[in-house]
Amino acid sequence: MYEFSLATEIVESVREFARHHANSRVLTVRAQIGELTGVEPEPLRFCYEAITRQTPLEGSRLEIEMVAASIHCPRCAYDGPPTYWEDNRAGVRQATLQCPKCGATGETTRGHECLVTTVQVYDPEPFPTPPLRASPGTP
Repeated sequence: MYEFSLATEIVESVREFARHHANSRVLTVRAQIGELTGVEPEPLRFCYEAITRQTPLEGSRLEIEMVAASIHCPRCAYDGPPTYWEDNRAGVRQATLQCPKCGATGETTRGHECLVTTVQVYDPEPFPTPPLRASPGTP
């Protein structure tokens, strides 16, 4: 299960980040996952929740932004979504590298992303407020 390995990597990187913010609590982790990675969002969320139990990340939420596949065709200079193969028996829509304009094989430009973009934390001890200074001439 690839989602379990990916969730483990996400948790480890966020825990490393959280170590530098000792008094904070992680609320939300946002990640971008490319369509071409084959990662399914729901199993990834399930694994994330299971791995974070009884850790400092317990109760945090994993938000996933799926990044659509995009290709560039070196033959006709097309840039955009690829051709999709529909497997009606399995109900699966699969991106291919085929250019929808000329049929040549394109190169991916988006869709392989797999990264944490934001970690939202709550710090119960906010930065100290600087003392107010009186303006010159005020009593």
